[in-house]
Amino acid sequence: MLIVIARISATAEAIDALTPAIAAMEAASREEPGCHEYTFCRELNEPNTIKIVEQWESADALKAHFAMPHMATFQAEMGKHDLGGVEVRAFEASEVPFPPA
Repeated sequence: MLIVIARISATAEAIDALTPAIAAMEAASREEPGCHEYTFCRELNEPNTIKIVEQWESADALKAHFAMPHMATFQAEMGKHDLGGVEVRAFEASEVPFPPA
């Protein structure tokens, strides 16, 4: 299982303009084989930051995600706006009981 956490810094105006593209990207990604979670959110304490949390069955599923047409469309939309930066981190994980014993 792969967990991806990404942060995108932007202006409030850019985030508002990207909202339709974000909604489309989230919905399309959730339909992909191997996608268990794909969620965008605006950070409460940093409202000019978008966080993306993804959970993928495998590296192959994530690799296929990057080749999807909706990914190209989303990246093109992001390119139209002044973004302060994008940070992406990926982790291999296995599910454990919660709360831990």
